[in-house]
Amino acid sequence: MKSTLALARSFDRPVKLLLVNQLTINTGFYMLMPYLAGHLSGTLALPAALVGLILGVRNLSQQGMFLVGGTLADRLGYKPMIVAGCGLRTIAFLLLAVADSIPALVVASALTGFAGALFNPAVRAYLAQEAGERKVEAFAAFNVFYQLGILIGPLIGLVLNGIAFKIVCLTAGLMFAALTIAQMRALPAQAKEQGHRQGQEKRGVLLDWREAITNRPFLLFSLAMIGSYVLNFQVYLGLPLEVRRVTAGELGVTLIFVVSGLMTIAGQARVTAWAARRWRPPQAITWGLGLMGLSFAPLALAAPLAGAATTPVAGIAHALLLLPVLGTAVLLSLATMIIYPFEMATIVTVGGQRMVATYYGLYSTLAGIGIAAGNLLSGWALDLGGAVGLPSLPWLALAMIGIGCAAAVRALDRSGRLAASPETAPAAA
Repeated sequence: MKSTLALARSFDRPVKLLLVNQLTINTGFYMLMPYLAGHLSGTLALPAALVGLILGVRNLSQQGMFLVGGTLADRLGYKPMIVAGCGLRTIAFLLLAVADSIPALVVASALTGFAGALFNPAVRAYLAQEAGERKVEAFAAFNVFYQLGILIGPLIGLVLNGIAFKIVCLTAGLMFAALTIAQMRALPAQAKEQGHRQGQEKRGVLLDWREAITNRPFLLFSLAMIGSYVLNFQVYLGLPLEVRRVTAGELGVTLIFVVSGLMTIAGQARVTAWAARRWRPPQAITWGLGLMGLSFAPLALAAPLAGAATTPVAGIAHALLLLPVLGTAVLLSLATMIIYPFEMATIVTVGGQRMVATYYGLYSTLAGIGIAAGNLLSGWALDLGGAVGLPSLPWLALAMIGIGCAAAVRALDRSGRLAASPETAPAAA
């Protein structure tokens, strides 16, 4: 942790504020969201279909609006969109505290997602531009604060939810309200933004979107990276299902998130520094993707040996059955630590400095579409593997996705598509 704190302190004030900003955003969000489904199905006694609809609206409104949020940030400024997004999430969480009708719950859920679509591209674009040549280091620190919020948010929410879910919503809403006010006062507007906005205002939005969508290096890189998001999402889908299959319990699910979070917090800065000394960004991404694919090897090897448990397993047997799952979680976390900072920097390299937030928004939208499709396919593979007696099938398929993505990024790198072109390189001072 000392290395991470030293890295964070080495940046100027705006970057430090953005790191604390993301820690607070994730703490407030993950304080509430893990317990929302239980509130909807338990306290409000809604059927599962309606619970799925309400949660799906949040995801759709966020993933579907990332491009809009990024475009607004490029045109109106990063700080205004960060402030607006946090303010809107304040309203959404406070509304969740009092909503008891379907329309109100749907509106609150949609506002929660749209708020994320406003501030997420803006935060990343602000961080990328403010960090300058230190983008990789900045995003390494960003990922630590991001994961720290994911780790502590649910713990705070667990305590507050023991009192009442309304208290969780009010606390999270007040956190976002305080964050909104703090950013209005403390987060500086970038001097660079005015020139960028004036240039943007002379063009139509559709022309900007067309430029981004037809940016072949960016589009190919985005498509090559989609598989990494599918693999990463297995922490929420495949790994918990495997834990329940082999142990018939939930302890291993909690351990997955604790291990992943602690690894990132303790090791991200060191892993990034180590990778930066050895590889160029595309090479680091390639090796990280290869490791991400190979991380499913422990499960592929162990799945045929572990039968489905009908009653909860305890003791040494429980620990042994969890080892392959935790091994996969550890390797996935390490691979993500290698990839993420270089991935975020590469988006700016292939997209350029003029529409940074737009490119981050479009990238997130494409990743969201990939996750949705990947969830369907990986869920189908998990079912198929169990039905035909080949429990290793889904893990082998996921391993091949990672290796395929690594090969795709390597091919893009060898073709020179991931190098900054004259159009995307920063202008000389």
